[in-house]
Order: sequence, then structure tokens, then C-alpha cells
Amino acid sequence: MKISTKTRYGMRFMIDVAEHWGSGCISMKDVADRQGISKKYLEQVVAPLAQAGLLNVTRGNRGGFQLSRPPEEITLADIVNASEDGIELLDCLGCLSACEREDNCISHNVWGGMQHAIINYLESRTLADVIKESAGTANT
Repeated sequence: MKISTKTRYGMRFMIDVAEHWGSGCISMKDVADRQGISKKYLEQVVAPLAQAGLLNVTRGNRGGFQLSRPPEEITLADIVNASEDGIELLDCLGCLSACEREDNCISHNVWGGMQHAIINYLESRTLADVIKESAGTANT
């Protein structure tokens, strides 16, 4: 199982913008430079995050990006959901009728438990948590 590059870069973008919470608009070029990600690719990464309402976008010379709400109110699940169009590990976990073996699938509970653990983790962590933990490890 792999997380897409789009989601990984989206997470890095959101964390970077969260680190600058309260500093006004953050330019895509600044984030791209700090994160070592091409600006052109970031444009594709940011679009679904803005469409999901996680970012406010200001156009123009002094434009850029800001979180739509405080870092304490944006979960990692919000970001993954926007980037991946959901968190289902398998189609059958989102819709049982997607599997012809739905009535007698022994492994369904295994994958369901794994998905539940991942979703709980992502929903329990905010951008503020990530930044706080990062600051704690930087001092050790």
C-alpha cells in the first residue's frame, strides 16, 4: 500500500502553510522553494485542497494561501480525504456491493480493522499536533 505523491505533497504543503499561520498569505513559490517541490506540480496538488475548503486562495500580487481555519481544526483525515477522494483501502470497504464475495469474505474484517485504525489515527491528529511534535523533536 502506498500513499500517492499528490497526498504526500499536499500534506507537506498544508503543514508548511500551517507553520506560517497568522502571517498572512503564503505564496506558492515560497512553499515550493522550502519544500523542494516544483511550483507547477504544487498547483495540481493544491487545487483539491482548496476545493475541499481547507485553503483560502487570494489572487494578485500579494496573494497566496491561508488555511481556512486554525491548524487545530484541520485534521490529517481532512487532507487525505481531499487529496485521495476518500480513505477507503479497498472498494468493498466503502460499498459492500462492490464485491461478489461480500457474504462470505473471511478477510473483510482484517481490511476493515486496518482501515478503521488508519482513519482513527488521521482523524485524531491535527496540523497543530504535527507542528507541535515537530518542534519537540527539533529540540532533542
